[in-house]
Amino acid sequence: MPRKQTNPVFLNGVPELLILKLLSRQPMHGYQLVQSISLLSGGQFQFGEGCIYPVLHRLELEGALHSRRQEVGGRSRVVYELSNAGKKRLVGVISRWQTVVESVQVVLQGGTHGRAELA
Repeated sequence: MPRKQTNPVFLNGVPELLILKLLSRQPMHGYQLVQSISLLSGGQFQFGEGCIYPVLHRLELEGALHSRRQEVGGRSRVVYELSNAGKKRLVGVISRWQTVVESVQVVLQGGTHGRAELA
């Protein structure tokens, strides 16, 4: 039986973008991020904790996030929030993704003049 792939390879970079954006709105813990991404994407993105936590740890090491232990729902959780460097990083990541989306859209529409421009 073929294994179901929930997130294609071309989504590399999307978890970081979504994490930074969600944390720009409010501090969250990892599982809360997993649930929020799934809910807000209408289930289109199903990033598990095994995907989200490595990104959180990398972003924290790079100075984009701060973390602290906090009681949430009677449990001790590590809550992450954006640092000033993370806010700047988010602006750059959004800009790069907008460029990617626009470029893919041009190709899908057949080039800049409505038909494919081939060399």
